[in-house]
Amino acid sequence: MELDKNQRSVYSINYHLVMVIKYRRKVISDEISGYLRATFERIGITYGVELVEWNHD
Repeated sequence: MELDKNQRSVYSINYHLVMVIKYRRKVISDEISGYLRATFERIGITYGVELVEWNHD
């Protein structure tokens, strides 16, 4: 586990993001999931966020 720090604190923040499609319809295919993952990873670099795990149904 890697810890982040600033002048006065040391911390580790983990988020669990769950996105639910209305009526739980199967609209996220493998292709769409791959695109979404690449987008999250690209944006995460800007904010210093690391994607640890990615799943979809």
